[in-house]
Amino acid sequence: MSAPVQGSERRARHMTARRGKHRGHDAGDSFNKGFTALGELALAGVQVSARAVDLATGAVLFSVDDHVVMPTASIGKVLLLVEVAARLESRETSPLSLVDRLHTDAVGDSGIWQHLAVPSLPLADLAALVGATSDNLATNVLLRRMGLDSVSARTQQLGLTRTALLDLVRDHRGPDDAPQLSVGSAKELTWLFSALARGEVVDAGTSKRVVAWLSLNHDLSMVAGAFGLDPLAHRGPDHGVLLMNKTGSDLGVRSEVGVLRGPRAGVTYAVSTHFDDTDLSARLVVLDGMRAVGRDLLEYVH
Repeated sequence: MSAPVQGSERRARHMTARRGKHRGHDAGDSFNKGFTALGELALAGVQVSARAVDLATGAVLFSVDDHVVMPTASIGKVLLLVEVAARLESRETSPLSLVDRLHTDAVGDSGIWQHLAVPSLPLADLAALVGATSDNLATNVLLRRMGLDSVSARTQQLGLTRTALLDLVRDHRGPDDAPQLSVGSAKELTWLFSALARGEVVDAGTSKRVVAWLSLNHDLSMVAGAFGLDPLAHRGPDHGVLLMNKTGSDLGVRSEVGVLRGPRAGVTYAVSTHFDDTDLSARLVVLDGMRAVGRDLLEYVH
């Protein structure tokens, strides 16, 4: 979790950043505020990995240890959504196919289905719940239907080697369970979301389905907290800003990947943090740092 101070200082000194200038701004004006905020987090013992690329050109706007494999909590559910979308698009199964929830699927925390009376839902509705609220129960039911091995095989077919959904969602992780729900690198995650936005993940239809589900996401508590959007309703442009994102939260983990479009540009970003979540102030500092990156992203596209 938290690194010793000496190691933190060394990591902060060696954080590599390539920072692109904002369009139409002075040469010295770049992602300095966000990069400085991430550097301060690293000095405080937070493990940080981040990357931002221009959606149109693929140019790297900045990067911080973007090759490092980080715990990403619920972000790995995107890989499950890709598998579901691919099967629906190939008509291997119907979006209206009902799936029952079983007692073995039960899990708490995020999501709404656990609070509803309905015992069965269509596949497409389950995927929408995962996209909108990162629904843990819907995730486990979909994983049981799709199979974790199939999700892993699809992930490998996409060429992802540092990003994976490792397990189903559990209330408690024992010594025989995967230590994290998912892991990923900022470099691979920005590639994945850029490819989704371009319609290149499996095929255009599959990508379109995944983008539609992710555009429902209600969690704007991290990087996207700087965008000024309505958390419950932002599927269309708002002041010219359009967002698709997925977040991951766990004890000591805050991670987000997304695509932000604005009047001047589009950008794909990923920010992951791993920290000693022993008190509220430590968590708030991390969230403030992530939103600092968000403010730079918003300025770039708007």
